[in-house]
Amino acid sequence: MNKLAGMEMFVRVVEAGSFAAAAELSRVSPTMVARHVSDIEQRLGVRLLHRTTRRQQLSDVGRVYYERCKRALAEVERAEASALELQESPRGNLRLVAPVGFGSHCMVPALGEYMALHPDVTVDLVLDNRRPSLVEGDFELGIYIGEASEPGIVARPLRPYRRILAASPEYLRRHKAPTEPEELAGHLCLGPSYWRRHNQWQLVATDGRTTSVTVTGRFAATQGEALRMAALHGMGIVLQPEAVLADDLASGRLMPVLADWSLKPSPMYLIYAQDARPSAKLRSAVDFLMARFGI
Repeated sequence: MNKLAGMEMFVRVVEAGSFAAAAELSRVSPTMVARHVSDIEQRLGVRLLHRTTRRQQLSDVGRVYYERCKRALAEVERAEASALELQESPRGNLRLVAPVGFGSHCMVPALGEYMALHPDVTVDLVLDNRRPSLVEGDFELGIYIGEASEPGIVARPLRPYRRILAASPEYLRRHKAPTEPEELAGHLCLGPSYWRRHNQWQLVATDGRTTSVTVTGRFAATQGEALRMAALHGMGIVLQPEAVLADDLASGRLMPVLADWSLKPSPMYLIYAQDARPSAKLRSAVDFLMARFGI
């Protein structure tokens, strides 16, 4: 029989004073109560209760076992109360993973607001451009750019991830701003190092037109932040996520180039494992991020 249920029944017998009283409290038969106690005694190989037709008395071992059962059952109650508390109010540590650019420029400010709303939640944000694994990385939430179809994972669509063109005012003073995508071929273009293998920017217009432009440049880097800094220093036209360049564009440090054109937007998702009863912490984080970044 269930060990915890047996411990609960033994404590009830002791405190109720008889098998019959314990059976009435538990709404089971006295035979079932006796079976619980008998199973414990057989498993331990000792007598816990000395029973006569008129009374029962704890043995020395029974008295120690009773006290330990009381403490153990109290710990179980505390554990369950803590679990229920986690279900009712956001608290604990929230571990997320997000791409470097989006995580740094968008998630950090948003999570600051979320933490102000929920002071009992702490946050660990891991920045990684690789496909996130919620199981291997022990993450509760992830931001994924690309199509998400992993089994057992809930994927909530966010606003598409758009990469736009921009350059510094200094660069545009020295070089005439392009008015058509084809004119990019005559400019210094800043892109990731791995793009140099083909040097093709596949652009799409807001009206649905598409074009492929062969670009060249004198500077490339493996990280988007380095490309952003290069653009700020007038080294060329950069193609980077709109979220990464938003503050620079708002302040005038960078100017939009070919504002109607961008790299084809990528789908982006908030992902988390399926859970029939998610914690209040997870529910609140999902609701907040969907309100901030959802479609």
